Amino acid sequence: MRVSPRGRVVGGARVTAASPARHSRGPAPADGHPLPWLVPAVAVLALFYAIPVLDVFRLAFSDASLLAPATRVTTDAVRGTLTDPALLSVLGTTAVFTGITVAALQLMGLAIALVIIRGEDRGLPGMAAFRTLVLAAWVVPGIANGLVWGMLFDEAPYGTLNSLLGSVGIGPVAWLSDPQMAMVSAMIANLWQGTAFSMIVFYAGRKGIDPVLYEVAELDAATPWQTFRYITLPLLRRLIAVNTILIAVQTLNTFDSILALTGGGPGRATEVLALFTFNTVFYNLDLAGGSVLALLLFGISMVLALVVLRGMGRERAAA
Repeated sequence: MRVSPRGRVVGGARVTAASPARHSRGPAPADGHPLPWLVPAVAVLALFYAIPVLDVFRLAFSDASLLAPATRVTTDAVRGTLTDPALLSVLGTTAVFTGITVAALQLMGLAIALVIIRGEDRGLPGMAAFRTLVLAAWVVPGIANGLVWGMLFDEAPYGTLNSLLGSVGIGPVAWLSDPQMAMVSAMIANLWQGTAFSMIVFYAGRKGIDPVLYEVAELDAATPWQTFRYITLPLLRRLIAVNTILIAVQTLNTFDSILALTGGGPGRATEVLALFTFNTVFYNLDLAGGSVLALLLFGISMVLALVVLRGMGRERAAA
């Protein structure tokens, strides 16, 4: 077979420079066929998230308990749980615990992140060790966190914090037996463990800001407060909103450290909704009632996320 200088034969077909060979390839998102790429992700989400949520819905409208499976469809658990007089008190405790803790986590995480970055920029030694020390609290399990702080808050004269206070002439503090101080103690324990997450988020966000902006601010003789207010804070605003959602959901689901620290007491002073759900299922053996509370907790988390995301959407539209 004769082949011209401008072409060659491939599999009996003549290919020239003007007509390059076409290679077949599978579908890609750019071809307008994203379904093959989305199916695995949707399947994984359905397997690990959607199916358990649907099963909780099923249990909420049943008479299931930990001792017996569901036998009929009923709304008794929904009515009984939502009309429980203790639920209103638990929701109030949850609102106080979550609101104060989320605000404090944001402030402490941002402050620590800015301190570390400022120290790194100035070449101060020990910044890596300080960052590691903050992160160490994050890997401690919730139960262990509650037990450790329980020993620190021990109200006996030999309790760690009371011993330190006694050495400076301050009387022992009822860290765990006084309702108000018990709530403060639970918040302190949660802050010590959760600040690391906020610090990581804000550290990464601050590192992503163009350093040229800070150089210009320094040339304009801007004070540190002006730099923070007009550069750092506006550029971290969306990150703050996302972090608010993440730590709010995390705080709403916190119960293990409170369980180990106060057990929800004294009385119901520190019994948040997640702990109330745990007690309903594993102490009262009421699986249907616990499922109703789990759905309530899920609904509150979704509402908070939607409110924050809607605020972000309005801010983006205004910009």
